[in-house]
Amino acid sequence: MEDCLFCKIVKGEIPSQKVYEDENIYAFKDINPAAPIHVLIIPKKHYNNILDVKEQDTMIYADIFSAINKIAEKLGIQEDGFRIISNCGRDSGQEVMHLHFHLLAGCKMGPKII
Repeated sequence: MEDCLFCKIVKGEIPSQKVYEDENIYAFKDINPAAPIHVLIIPKKHYNNILDVKEQDTMIYADIFSAINKIAEKLGIQEDGFRIISNCGRDSGQEVMHLHFHLLAGCKMGPKII
């Protein structure tokens, strides 16, 4: 999508602090972190949210979670743990309408929903 912030980041039109990239996935540091480590993991192909991924595209989830494993290892957070969040729609708090997952780590987190 032309006006999508995350699509512009993937294209390099808007700078980001890249953490990981492969053929289908791009991950970068959140500019307004909710934890000491806050990475956004996005598919390069535009999907509005989880509901926008059709059956023929569900392999994107395998790509995303494979990237999450690689990022956790790269950042050395596998042992202490991390939280993964994906908001779906405006009422959930989704601000950018491009499917994305938040990886939060670097501090002890309670049951509070971020």
